[in-house]
Amino acid sequence: MALRLRLKVSSIGPPFLQLGSSATFSQACSVSKQSFHPLRLQRNKNSSPTRFLVRAARIESKGVTLGFRAPQFQLPEPLTGKVWTLEDFESYPALLVMFMCNHCPFVKHLKKDIVKLTKFYMKKGLAVIAISSNSVATHPQDGPELMAEDAKLFDYPFPYLYDEVQDVARDFGAVCTPEFYLFKKDGRRPFELVYHGQFDDSRPSSNVPVTGRDLSLAIDRVLSGQPVPSEQKPSVGCSIKWHPGKKF
Repeated sequence: MALRLRLKVSSIGPPFLQLGSSATFSQACSVSKQSFHPLRLQRNKNSSPTRFLVRAARIESKGVTLGFRAPQFQLPEPLTGKVWTLEDFESYPALLVMFMCNHCPFVKHLKKDIVKLTKFYMKKGLAVIAISSNSVATHPQDGPELMAEDAKLFDYPFPYLYDEVQDVARDFGAVCTPEFYLFKKDGRRPFELVYHGQFDDSRPSSNVPVTGRDLSLAIDRVLSGQPVPSEQKPSVGCSIKWHPGKKF
């Protein structure tokens, strides 16, 4: 049987930064709100195609309170072999932590524009890291060797770190990819969470341009010393793929 899968996601909101991106949705995600996918099944050469609808799932970032202090971490970067910790970013006024992976269609949809946005703001003093916490037991395409290839292919300007035992994802309260945590730092005070929301309104196959509007507005405010509004739209994506039998 030949399988054809398409996702339709509605999204509302005007574009802000015209970073420009296009992506093809080729894989299903994993956990809550439903979308619909037309499937075409061909039984044999003489049979006519049959079309029907099935549900695909996605999950929203949630459950983390603004003001939350950035947890300590010690994670390797597969591309370079370097081990990074929170202390490496103590001198920066703000830190963006992104939970990502290689395979998720929601990440693929934004990947090139995440690179453009982070390159732009890193020049302005923002520190950035990405973390992949997916289980290689269930998703070997998200393993460290392929992470290194992905980082090189897309020219990531930030460290792409591997959370093998998934403790860092648990400590952050991360549930999906992509998921964005923007922390600010005032002097010697710990990093405090000021933004935990979406990149923008665009979704795979939504025909809404990728702009980075929501995240860029938050970063602009943090770097200019202005407060970030507490009303924030959650990020939407694939669930983090926990090791079999592991629950948080």
